[in-house]
Amino acid sequence: MTFLAIDAQKNLFTMQKSQLQFEQTLIMSRINTITREMGFYEADQSDNENWDADTDEYYQELVSTESYLETRQDSLDSQITALDNEISSMKNLVNSNIKSSCTLNLIGS
Repeated sequence: MTFLAIDAQKNLFTMQKSQLQFEQTLIMSRINTITREMGFYEADQSDNENWDADTDEYYQELVSTESYLETRQDSLDSQITALDNEISSMKNLVNSNIKSSCTLNLIGS
């Protein structure tokens, strides 16, 4: 019966993984939006000879936000990989326990 508890934990991990993947999708969308915004802003400023991307506060805020989101994306990738490994290991454990339980029941009969 241990495999039922392990299977429940596996299902919880699967749900958490789905939530992380959803968050990852939202972050990827936000990164794409910011990258587009940076391109448009650079194009608008290309006529301005005095414009310097390193000193422009708005542009630096976009760069900083993009950097943060990419770091968050990497963190989510790591978490999803860890959950994938845990889920896989639990699947194997559940299958092993089911086979053991069935074997024991057949022998005990």
